Amino acid sequence: MKNYTVVKKKEGARIELHDKLSLTGAKISVNTLMAKTCVPFSYSHKENEEIYYVISGDGTFVIDNDKVEIKEGDFIKIAPRGKRQLFSNEKGITYICIQVRENSLNQYTAKDALI
Repeated sequence: MKNYTVVKKKEGARIELHDKLSLTGAKISVNTLMAKTCVPFSYSHKENEEIYYVISGDGTFVIDNDKVEIKEGDFIKIAPRGKRQLFSNEKGITYICIQVRENSLNQYTAKDALI
């Protein structure tokens, strides 16, 4: 068995990588919202924080009634209990969302490397 999995580029508004890559510690998706649209619901999580990276475009998160503008190159982390909804602006928005259990990372980078 190989120690890696590759997923080839896929066209479309959303690609979920959890099952495609057999991920065991994170849920990752690549998403596109067309111009002037939104995620059709607001939501929070029980245990998982979300980290977003904006690949292109811009938009507005409404998080606990605060409006947070995001644009290409921005990162944002939202705690599990933060109630959120994302709206795209004039150009639409493409972003990566990484979902992981809050406070679950025990070691990283050099502490986890075997050199």
